[in-house]
Amino acid sequence: MFYHLLYSLKEYCTFFNVFQYITVRSALTAVTALGISFFLYPYFIKFLKKIQLVEKINKEHKGLYDIHKKKEHTPTMGGIVINISIIISVLFWADLSNTYIQLGLFSLIWLGAIGFIDDYIKCVKKTSKGLSAKKKFLWQFIFCSIVCALLYFKNPESQFIIVPFLKNVVIPMGVLYLFLILFIVIGSSNAVNLTDGLDGLAIGCIIISSLAYAVLAYVAGHVTFCAYLSLPFVNGAGELMVFCTSIIGAGLGFLWFNSYPAKIFMGDTGALPLGGILGMIAIMIKQEALLAIIGGVFVIEAMSVIIQVFYFKLTGKRFFLIAPLHHHFEMKGVHEAKIVVRFWILAVILAVAALCTLKIR
Repeated sequence: MFYHLLYSLKEYCTFFNVFQYITVRSALTAVTALGISFFLYPYFIKFLKKIQLVEKINKEHKGLYDIHKKKEHTPTMGGIVINISIIISVLFWADLSNTYIQLGLFSLIWLGAIGFIDDYIKCVKKTSKGLSAKKKFLWQFIFCSIVCALLYFKNPESQFIIVPFLKNVVIPMGVLYLFLILFIVIGSSNAVNLTDGLDGLAIGCIIISSLAYAVLAYVAGHVTFCAYLSLPFVNGAGELMVFCTSIIGAGLGFLWFNSYPAKIFMGDTGALPLGGILGMIAIMIKQEALLAIIGGVFVIEAMSVIIQVFYFKLTGKRFFLIAPLHHHFEMKGVHEAKIVVRFWILAVILAVAALCTLKIR
C-alpha cells in the first residue's frame, strides 16, 4: 500500500523514485516487520497466559519430559504474530500486483490456518496431539494442488530443475514437476515443524535460510545477473526479496522472545507456513534443488525421524535415543542452548555453500 502510494508521488518529487528499488523496500519491510513484532509480543504473551493457550509437554518419553517439564505452560501460537508481521509489512512495501507476492501471501494464510487449527486443538484438549496427520496432509495436498495449477498457468515452460554446481545443466520434469512441487512444499513445511523443538532453533534457521533466498530472489529477477551466472531469468521474482526480508524481520522479532529461555513458542501456526513459504519461494525463483542445501538443517532433522521410524520397524530398536536429532543430543547431555547455536552455525555454513554454487557454476 505504501509502495503504491509513495511511488505514485514521483511525478511531484523525484525523491519518491527511491521506492522503485527492491533493495530499499526490502530493508523497510524488514524494519516494519521487526517493529510490529516488538510492539505486539508483550501484549500477546500476556493475552495467551490469560486465556491459557499454553504448551502441553508430551509425557510419552519420560527422559525428555524431565528435561522439558519446566517449559510446560509457556504460551504457544506465537506464529500468529509472525504471520501478522509478515502480512502487514508485505502489504505495506511490496508490489501487490506481482503474482509471486500474491502466491506468497496465499501460501502463508492457508498453511497458517492449518497450523492454527492444529495448535488450537492441542490447547483446548490439553494434549500434545492436535490435528490428525491425515487431515493435516489432506489440507496441505489441496493447497499444493491449487498452487500447482496457478504456477503452471503462470509459466507452463518452467517444468525443470536446475542442477547446482553445473553450468547450463537442467533436468526436464514434465508432468512430474507437479509432484515435485507437492513434495517440496509439504516436505519443507513439515520439516520445519519437526525442527521446532528447542528455544530459537527453528526460527534461527528460518532467518538464515530466508537471507539466502533473499539474495537468490534478487538475482533471479535481475536480467544482467542471470545472464552472467547462466541462470534462468524469472520476470517479477525479484519482488520476492521483499517477502524474504519480511520473514527475517518478523523472525528476529520472534527470536527476541523465543531465545532461551523462551517466553513464547512458535507452534504449528508459525512452523507450517514458514516452512511452506520457503519451499514456495524456492519453486518460484527456480532454485528448488538448492533448498536441500540452504534448508539442510531441516532436511537432517526430517531424515532423522524417517531413519528412526524405519530402523525401529526393521529391528525393533531405536537408531537414535529419540528423534528428531536435536532431542537425541539433549538426551546425550548437551545443553539446549549449545545445540541451538551449533545448528545455527551449520545453517550459516550451508547457506553460504549454497550461494557459492552460483559462482562455481
